[in-house]
Amino acid sequence: MTECVARVARGVAQLPREEWDACAGTGNPFICWDFLTALERSGSVGGNSGWQPLPLVIDGPDGRIVAAAPLYGKTHSQGEYVFDHGWADAWERAGGRYYPKIQIAAPFTPVPGPRLLLRDDGFAPALIAGIEAVVEQNALSSAHATFIAPEQVPLFEAAGWLIREDSQFHWTNRGYGDFSDFLAELSSAKRKNIRKERERAVEGLEIVHLTGDALTEAHWDAFWTFYQDTGARKWGRPYLTRAFFSMLSESMADRVLLVLALRNGRPIAGALNLIGADALYGRYWGCTEEVPHLHFELCYYQAIDIAIARGLRRVEAGAQGGHKLARGYAPEPTFSAHFIHNESFRQAVADFLEAERLGVQRDRDWLTERTPFRKEDARPD
Repeated sequence: MTECVARVARGVAQLPREEWDACAGTGNPFICWDFLTALERSGSVGGNSGWQPLPLVIDGPDGRIVAAAPLYGKTHSQGEYVFDHGWADAWERAGGRYYPKIQIAAPFTPVPGPRLLLRDDGFAPALIAGIEAVVEQNALSSAHATFIAPEQVPLFEAAGWLIREDSQFHWTNRGYGDFSDFLAELSSAKRKNIRKERERAVEGLEIVHLTGDALTEAHWDAFWTFYQDTGARKWGRPYLTRAFFSMLSESMADRVLLVLALRNGRPIAGALNLIGADALYGRYWGCTEEVPHLHFELCYYQAIDIAIARGLRRVEAGAQGGHKLARGYAPEPTFSAHFIHNESFRQAVADFLEAERLGVQRDRDWLTERTPFRKEDARPD
């Protein structure tokens, strides 16, 4: 390979947009320049957030970026959705210093996607070596690449990183023409239950889909109220600032789809989605009025309607949530990769991951057997 130079920048916003996106591609919105820069410029990362942007890039012979990774210096483990608090506790009880660490991720976003942004896969070893050098040269405990696209797992494995596995619930579009086609594949009981949930959820409400120029600051004010309420209950404080949503709308409006429930013209609940090349990504939800099943309607059923209408292959509705199973979302594996410099600690984590992997696989197999899809000999109503 021709000689290249690896360097750490002070933020994605410091790098040329076209060069970053040439590496990131157009399929996943969460690793594009606009999204990551909105996080930085809105103050959602940086400052006292515990997420310090340190993107690593490799410059080719012509000075243009040929590979990049969204690196962050982390002083805690919040907002990652791949939990390593036990590792941190064990390392510090043994006299080590777990934080700061390196995180390769789209912050606050449990969405699988590329973590090695490459113009050519041949640059992967150099990019991974650059990440390892950041850890070693700064005497850090570890580096963690979370929610890796499955096709990139072998790249980390080849470099000797430890691979961790978990599950998420995704909905798959099997060529449905509409929501009724999807329902026809479910068992009778589940089909009837979903119909009742949808009818009850929207009674007296208007559901609107907003994207592009239709999004206004008034819509974001309403959604910010919803987001703050959910964030306060789930995380203690919301991760994202109000300014982030305005910046997202300014730079990525055509990739944003906001679903609102209106009562007498007033928003009472909303769900925020981002549109990828082949998937709809459900991210945040909230409400100011409790309505039975409205969460399921806005986050899961409306998302299915949207995916079918747009010809998208799947809906990824975020982390956790066993209640998604009964609504046609099936368990899919997710992956993370971990570089631990200390050999004895690395071995302890490797032993833990081997045992954990067996349990994760058993759980996924058990859940897969209990999806709501009808057996082949059953017939729809």
